[in-house]
Amino acid sequence: MFNFEEELKKLPHTPGVYLMHNKTDEIIYVGKAIDLYNRVHQYFQSGYKRSPKIEKMVSHIAWFEYIICESEIEALVLECNLIKEHRPHYNTMLTDDKSYPYIKITVNEDFPRILFSHQMHRDHARYFGPYTNAGAVKDTIDLLKKLYHLRSCNKKLPQETGLDRPCLYYHIGQCKAPCQGYISKEDYSRQVGQAIHFLTGHHQQTVKELEEKMKRLAADMEFEQAAEVRDLIESIKHIASKQRVDNTTTDDRDVIAMATNNMNEGVISVFFIRNGKMIGREHFHMTGVQSESYGDIMAAFLKQYYASTPFLPKEIILEHEVNEQELIEQYLSERRGNLVHILTPQKGDKAKLLKLARDNAFLVLTQDTEKLKREQARTEGAAKELAELIGVPSAKRLEAFDISHISGYHSVASMVVFENGKARPNEYRKFKLRTIDGPDDYASMREVLTRRFTDERFKVYPDILMMDGGKGQVNIALEVLDELHLNIPVCGMVKDDYHRTRGLYYNNKEVEFPKNTQAFDMVTRLQDEAHRFAIEYHRSLRSKSQVHSILEDIPGIGPARRKDLMGYFKDISRIREASIEELMQAPSMNRNAAEAVYGFFHKE
Repeated sequence: MFNFEEELKKLPHTPGVYLMHNKTDEIIYVGKAIDLYNRVHQYFQSGYKRSPKIEKMVSHIAWFEYIICESEIEALVLECNLIKEHRPHYNTMLTDDKSYPYIKITVNEDFPRILFSHQMHRDHARYFGPYTNAGAVKDTIDLLKKLYHLRSCNKKLPQETGLDRPCLYYHIGQCKAPCQGYISKEDYSRQVGQAIHFLTGHHQQTVKELEEKMKRLAADMEFEQAAEVRDLIESIKHIASKQRVDNTTTDDRDVIAMATNNMNEGVISVFFIRNGKMIGREHFHMTGVQSESYGDIMAAFLKQYYASTPFLPKEIILEHEVNEQELIEQYLSERRGNLVHILTPQKGDKAKLLKLARDNAFLVLTQDTEKLKREQARTEGAAKELAELIGVPSAKRLEAFDISHISGYHSVASMVVFENGKARPNEYRKFKLRTIDGPDDYASMREVLTRRFTDERFKVYPDILMMDGGKGQVNIALEVLDELHLNIPVCGMVKDDYHRTRGLYYNNKEVEFPKNTQAFDMVTRLQDEAHRFAIEYHRSLRSKSQVHSILEDIPGIGPARRKDLMGYFKDISRIREASIEELMQAPSMNRNAAEAVYGFFHKE
């Protein structure tokens, strides 16, 4: 149980961000403070004047956590990022929120594109930034299109080569039309390399080459083209002076600290500093760290983390040197395309940042240990309460079943599993009813339970079988178990007139089920989850059936071609929008078949 009185005493008199959680651990509010102690205390002071919305928010707080920052500005930036990430129910989107855009080059594609991106993804593309000015990003992209003719369309190349005519960018000289095969992959790759060279700070070399080209054009009396090159040179100089890209400055660094406890657990905290501001942080949990040295743990982390992250900073700030530090620096520098330095400052601003990261790592480690204990007590306590309520030895593993259909069509069932009060989605199962014709829930449940308990792939039996219904469903389950000589307690989850959990049916009677218990919350979640999972499966089958029925109406399109069309285009909307030439790309499709499909969807 979260002890508010004790936790409030621990709050520091420092700037930071605080996060309020409700009883289901959802973040419901994020705020910043110049003094965490004073600000968070205000929420729990009697008589303190608050708005009705905040008053309601306070009534839902089950526990809170906080992140220490160096200044109020850092707290503001971090608050904005956390609000964008979690979208808490009681937060208003801030008007002073600021995003930091990037230039993205999709080097993972055969013919890479240059794009404007609001955030980085771990998608193997290459990102440059963040930039401080969105307009400068767009100007830079336009400039690079003129210089190196990179595409920005969504065509999948080379698969879609030649399907359409060249776009406007080809006609105005900003793209070489790889979509038409007008440029080879090798030549296009060279242009991509030149663009990347430019974005990594090598403006002067590009300017020098353009100045030489301008002189040659002027000497050949090509004054109009020379003027165009002159304008490009001016654009480069303007952008270079106006826009600072962080991957060429020392204000771009990751600050990494580690905390461990005597339970063989640890947390690595990474602070992201961009343009001199902390714009976010991540925490990584570790186990089995007790026998490892700092140098070993951190070296392994650096190699694993930066092997997959899309953006590498110029500086990585650590508390101590790591094993194979020079080798790791070399590896990271090659990945970044510029030097990466690993620093271990002992004093100054960077050392202060390290202390902040270390303090937050210890804070997260402590809070997560306590949170894990609370969660374990809550979920295991719920299972224990349920077992005591109905008088069975254990309720560690629960299996709940639900039937879904519309007038007997597409009848499906779901099996949802809870262990120690927590959902186990990887053990959920779906059943498509095979033998039932018409809306017969009892017969459907009999089939599902028989299949579940006779299938050898199900190695573990539940401690309690939870049926979505009362006496009728329970009796069906007991009959099936009796026929299979299995002795498993069966409990019915009874709902009220509003389809909400009301109580339990066990041993031929409805059991009094107090609503203010952990067991009641768990059974409600179990019942809702079983229903959701069944409905979700039912909708997917219904959607597939509707798609196939449309294709079945097209003359000359048999099962094989229907399957090939769906496999190639993935959904009916893409088939409907495809041209005849695009339809012919699908396996087994010829021109006559493609014209039949196209004509079906484009009737006048």
